[in-house]
Amino acid sequence: MSLPCIIPGCKTPVPEELASLGLCVSHCTLEIERQCTEMRLETARGATTSERRAEIFRFIGQQGGLLARVATGTPRLPDEIKARILSTFLTLMNLRENVERAAARAAPPTQTGATPAKR
Repeated sequence: MSLPCIIPGCKTPVPEELASLGLCVSHCTLEIERQCTEMRLETARGATTSERRAEIFRFIGQQGGLLARVATGTPRLPDEIKARILSTFLTLMNLRENVERAAARAAPPTQTGATPAKR
């Protein structure tokens, strides 16, 4: 028998895959999306180092793996929870793209040795 979510007032059971967090699927996805928003804003400011970007990529992989285990585990999930999980996957993918774009903007231009054409 699973325990209820640790969020006050939420009595939703916690799936086995989320037992260590103590969160139901809905609250878990909300927390992942909150963290993604914070990281997206952090990268938008342009202050992330390559080490921080690596941490963010690890977070994306870990949370994506966790969501995959929840989505494919037991018990069967209602359609609205499946949709919530898919939406959170999309948020993770968008975060990755945002981090990659921010890193590309921050990278110094490469020198090819060619001189620009005069107008």
